[in-house]
This record gives sequence, C-alpha cells and structure tokens, in this order.
Amino acid sequence: MDRRRAISLMAAGVLAACSTSDGRTSTRKEDPVETITYGPDPAQRAELTRPAGGSRGVVVILHGGFWRAQYDLGLGRPLATSLVAAGWTAYNVEYRRVGNGGGWPATFDDVSAAIDRLATIEGIDTTKVITLGHSAGGHLAVWAAGRGTQSGPAWAHPAVRITAAVSQAGVLDLGAATRLDLGDGAVQALMGGAVDDRYALADPTTQLPLSVPVRCVHGSSDDIVPLSQSADYVERARRAGADAELTEVDGDHLVVIDPDSAAWARTLTILATL
Repeated sequence: MDRRRAISLMAAGVLAACSTSDGRTSTRKEDPVETITYGPDPAQRAELTRPAGGSRGVVVILHGGFWRAQYDLGLGRPLATSLVAAGWTAYNVEYRRVGNGGGWPATFDDVSAAIDRLATIEGIDTTKVITLGHSAGGHLAVWAAGRGTQSGPAWAHPAVRITAAVSQAGVLDLGAATRLDLGDGAVQALMGGAVDDRYALADPTTQLPLSVPVRCVHGSSDDIVPLSQSADYVERARRAGADAELTEVDGDHLVVIDPDSAAWARTLTILATL
C-alpha cells in the first residue's frame, strides 16, 4: 500500500466529531473532539481536541490538497491525535476550498475567522498559538502568521495572533508556484486568475519579514511541491532579518504528515522548541 492510501485510511479511521443542537460544540464524554463552527457554511468548522492534562499551547492544523474541495480535514486527524498525545491542544481546521465556495478571498477569510474563533472558546489559552500546515496548508499557515503585516482587509487585524508557524512542504511562493504550474494550475484556481495585485495579499513572500519564527520541514525527494519552495522562502526570510529555518528530511511529499515517520518526530521536536 502506498503512503497516499495509508494516510487516507488513517484519516478515515479517526472518528469525526459530532455537533450539538446549536451547531457549536460536541461534549460527548466518550468523544473528546469538539466541533467548533465559525460561520454558517458546512465547511466553516474545526475539530478541537484538548489534552488530558495541562496544554503546551494550541496547534492550528491546516490541511493540504492544493486548496481543492476533494481534500478535507480528515488529512489532519492523525496529526491531531499525535499532537494531543504530546500535550498540545489540536485545532484541526476545515475551510471553503476551490470547488465548494472557496478561493480568493473566501479561503483566506475562513482561515482567519477560524483562528480568531479561538478567542471565544471557553478554556482556551491563546498565549501560544502555532499554525501547522501541509502543502497548501503550509501556505495558509505562514500566511496566517503574517496577517498583522497586511493593511485593509478585515483579517489584517487579528483577534488571535500566531506565535510561530510550521510549514510542511508548503507552497510558500505563489509566483514561483504559478510559473512552475504546481498542481496543474492550483494557484491560479485559488486566486481566480493570473498574477495580479491580489497576489501581494496572499503570498507569504510579500509579508517578509515576519516577527514570529517560521520553521519549514520538507522532504528531499518531494516531486509535488519542490524543496525550493521552502529553501527559497527561508533564504529570503533570513535576508530580511526574520527567524526562519529549513529542516530537510528524507522522503516524499507525504512523509511529513505520516505520524509514524521520522519526519513527523522531527516536527514534534521543532514544535517543542517553539
């Protein structure tokens, strides 16, 4: 069985949360996962899981899939399970994607609103909130960490500030991704057209330098999102005076979200240092 199939089965094997009659949270004792809604659309939800003891902080999981609707937060469930076991509060976010109402600017609105929703959840300490995203989710994780650098859009004034971001094989340079045609036009589909002024609001490279640490973890044999997406971002960030590091791991595009892999073990160590 290849890793794509294995990770899909792992995700499917983790029980989804149930929502209460008001659509906000699930409180079943046998199911520690709470469903949090942050808008009226079915995709505007997140799964919150708290550790048994004190929390080390909140990790916001943003799944990948080139921002397309056929991929969902099931990809993040195995990571959430591992994070909670390591003492973190896991916040696995769904958002509108291309094909179900997402794209520019809805996807960005959703990620911002989902993160800000943390400020209104009882018992959640937002002193430490780290975004963790894979592939397209890596793009959103780093973008979300830089919301405060923007001016104008509603999400430029975050209620919850990100304290660090971890990108797992992230698409961090939208211009380069467009030139390389990553994901068969995935960036153009997300943005609704060719490169124009809107890209400056969506591209993590235009947010530099960020005031929070960014850690990039990327497989050396990734043939879906090239290692250069992470390496070039880190180089540019450091030149701008930002705190950014690249950890190159053995493996392909999916190894970084395999909870049994050495790459994920490295990621847990990185999170602990943040």
